[in-house]
Amino acid sequence: MEFSKRIDQMQESPIRKLVPVAEEAKKNGKKVYHLNIGQPDIKTPPEFMNSIKKYDEEVLSYSFSEGLPQLIESFIKYYKTYNLEFEKDEILITNGGSEAILFSLLAVTDTDDEILVPEPFYTNYNGFSSAAGVKVVPITTKAENGFKLPSKDFIQSLVTKKTKAILLSNPGNPTGAVYTRDEMNALTDIAKENDLYIISDEVYREFIYDGFEYKSFASFENIKDRVILTDSISKRYSACGARIGMIACKNKDLIKQILKLCQGRLCVPTLEQIGATELIKVSKEYLDDVVEEYKKRRDIVYNELKNIEGVICEKPHGAFYVIAKLPVDNAEDFVKWLLTDFDIDGETIMLAPAEGFYATPGLGIDEVRISYVLNENSLKKSMNILKVGLKKYKKNNTL
Repeated sequence: MEFSKRIDQMQESPIRKLVPVAEEAKKNGKKVYHLNIGQPDIKTPPEFMNSIKKYDEEVLSYSFSEGLPQLIESFIKYYKTYNLEFEKDEILITNGGSEAILFSLLAVTDTDDEILVPEPFYTNYNGFSSAAGVKVVPITTKAENGFKLPSKDFIQSLVTKKTKAILLSNPGNPTGAVYTRDEMNALTDIAKENDLYIISDEVYREFIYDGFEYKSFASFENIKDRVILTDSISKRYSACGARIGMIACKNKDLIKQILKLCQGRLCVPTLEQIGATELIKVSKEYLDDVVEEYKKRRDIVYNELKNIEGVICEKPHGAFYVIAKLPVDNAEDFVKWLLTDFDIDGETIMLAPAEGFYATPGLGIDEVRISYVLNENSLKKSMNILKVGLKKYKKNNTL
């Protein structure tokens, strides 16, 4: 039996593909620190759980395809805190930010169209594009200069008649980069001049450090009808398992078109929407404390990485990831080796090989993405495991 070309060409997740190797390590008695996935260990706000506990309907019914009205209203209130104004017919609730991105791509591209994506990028951008039959055209950025975008002229040179959108995350996953005002102006100009959409994944907007400025692409008046904002409660409120995301766009006609896709999958789970509705009541202090905690964790990881011989990385100013170039030929082989052949006192780490975060062949082979979502003590242990492991791995491979 043959499989579709669509599914055959879709890549495995570099974040999850080595999970069986990690599980085998655990069966063999090792403790594995998971730095491969952005699963926060911070407690989900009680407002979420308490709201679900109060649910006392006798039948768990379908929700509206566009989402519960009260949840949409809570998102409207949330965005007002960022001076972003949306109306109820400009927001759709989705099954996580992932569905929001997939639906956005399906709504604005056809088979064989192209989208521009700064690389390295969230690996599912590639997977969703493959599923939609869309070609990812990478805008290559490099660790050596903090993953800054190339010039406007260079990005413009990548635009063809098939280009339909620019897809990016800000702050960036997996880079932790925060786009400057000049970089954003360049992208908005390109979108306007070439009649392109900007699909802006802003899941990590709260997590910005060192005085850097957050600005939403949705705040640019001159392109407000072509910005598709995607979001999720997963990281902001440490509620990854709830799978509540959303699409917001001032282009009401586009929202009506995307609603067809929402209707096709019926609805987002009702209970999770009920829980998410109450998150608007979470105090600002909660988010302030979370951001400060992640900054501490960022500093632990970055400072340790800078002191490991041969490692190249720049300080990430947003999200909770860092891309590090390692002094190895193949990062995936090294990551596997850490799980199968190395430990310190029965403990090891799992990293995400970075090759799968690139579209350009050959890039990222010697890089890993590190997610600093674990507590400070676990991160300190993890960085020591990485340091000692690299030294032994290099010695073994030079004998």
